[in-house]
Amino acid sequence: MATRHHAREAVTSFLYANDIGNEGIDKFIDEMLEDKKIRNKQKEFAISLYKGVKEHLKEIDEEINSHLKGWEFDRIGKIERAILRLGAYELMFTDLDRAVVINEALELTKKLADEKATKFINGVLDAIRKRFS
Repeated sequence: MATRHHAREAVTSFLYANDIGNEGIDKFIDEMLEDKKIRNKQKEFAISLYKGVKEHLKEIDEEINSHLKGWEFDRIGKIERAILRLGAYELMFTDLDRAVVINEALELTKKLADEKATKFINGVLDAIRKRFS
């Protein structure tokens, strides 16, 4: 049975695909979630996260950019950017537990990104958490 973690991992992959130029991915989200056995409530959760990030992308990117110290937004790796966007969306626009949101982002980072990115993503998301708490 799929968990919210699985849903977040799927959303991260969708955001990554979208960022590298696969804008048509939206047509296949239902199929991809089914392939990953993400169904029912977790499917609804994944779709709401993905649509929410896309709907608020400009605000999310501006917020992330405002917390970058010594980095340029365009230099962030695409998978790291996808994880940051998802975490920032959850912190900015949902009432999900802040510690859970950040922990999930860090788990995704450890699994999908360079291990050095963990500290960076934690710092940016913690700054966003403080601003929106």
